[in-house]
Amino acid sequence: MKLPPRLALVALASTCCFALPAAAEDAAPKAAAEAPAPAAAKDAVLQAQQKEQEALGAENKLEAERLTKETNALRAEITRLKMERELIGEKLALENTKRQNANKDEIAKLEAEREKLAREGEIAKVRAEKFTNELKSVQMAGVLEVARLQNDIALIEATERRAQFADAKPVYLPNPLREDGTLVVSDRRISLNGMISSATADSITDRIDYWNNKDRKLPIFIVIDDCPGGSVMAGYRILKAMEASDAPIHVLVKSFAASMAACITTLAQESYAYPNAVILHHQISSQIASARLNLTQQREFFEESNRWWERLSAPIAQKMGISPEELIKQMYAHSSSGDWSEFGDKAKELKWVNHIINGVEESSFTKDPDARPPSAPPAKAALAEEVDAEGRPFAWLPRLNPKDVYFLYNPDGYYRVR
Repeated sequence: MKLPPRLALVALASTCCFALPAAAEDAAPKAAAEAPAPAAAKDAVLQAQQKEQEALGAENKLEAERLTKETNALRAEITRLKMERELIGEKLALENTKRQNANKDEIAKLEAEREKLAREGEIAKVRAEKFTNELKSVQMAGVLEVARLQNDIALIEATERRAQFADAKPVYLPNPLREDGTLVVSDRRISLNGMISSATADSITDRIDYWNNKDRKLPIFIVIDDCPGGSVMAGYRILKAMEASDAPIHVLVKSFAASMAACITTLAQESYAYPNAVILHHQISSQIASARLNLTQQREFFEESNRWWERLSAPIAQKMGISPEELIKQMYAHSSSGDWSEFGDKAKELKWVNHIINGVEESSFTKDPDARPPSAPPAKAALAEEVDAEGRPFAWLPRLNPKDVYFLYNPDGYYRVR
């Protein structure tokens, strides 16, 4: 250890002082033997050396004391610092212990709270499961009740629907007229009622095509309950569709067929009528109202109507075995108006119909007619009935195509042209 200069000097002096007596003891006899010196001088030197030695020793001791004091102070400071450090450590340990204890308490509280929440959660979960199960039970009971009610409704509806159907099935006969005079009509039937219009022709011709595509051998029935005639063009379309049909067309008149409807009946491949059904033939009659036509236009209109009449009357007269002129004569021979009407049995003699029947078996009516007709009737022209200034009801006829004319039985002027 490196000492301060002062302490080093004291240490050196002390070393020198302790070495002198031994050397003097060894050198004294030798000096006495070799060269004797005066005793007083030697004593003075020795005393001086002893004093110096004592002084150095005292000084060295003092310095040693001082050093010991300083060292003790440092050690005391070190001890104090150690004690302070240990005190701080103990305080920190105490604080840490307190914190740990506090944390343990907090953790214990949190753990207790967690366990409480967990218990409450489990209880809530159990309650929720119980509620869910109860709800499912109620829902299932509701579903079962609804299913039961729906099943009851379905059963009732099915029973009602089943009641709308007959157990019989449509009868399809290549020759539908039985020996007892009953005509068996299948579901291959088309209704022709009301005034014949373009919409009527659309409906009937579409159905003729449909039933041909279903079967080209079984007959198709056009059933007329009450038809006063109508558009020549529309009626002619129906006639041409009948001619083009591979399946035979059978026309049945139950009540009344006039004008264009009478032509359709007479020119059918097969036709039938009740004995008291009325069939009426007459010439084409045209009505011009509120039209400003000069003489040339009136003549052209007459010629157009006459050409249509020639096309319709010629095949009718041919079937009757007379000429068109003779047909016109007989019309006016039976009525001044030219309206020639006959009951079914007389119409058969005139060849307006082929067969007189005693009854009709409508085998197609296997479903309640109030629920849905077996064959939807053709569309009718929407005619609104009005009352004229004289209090007579009438209906305006729809507008015709430019080259079309009405072939309509209208003795009371109910149908009118604008």
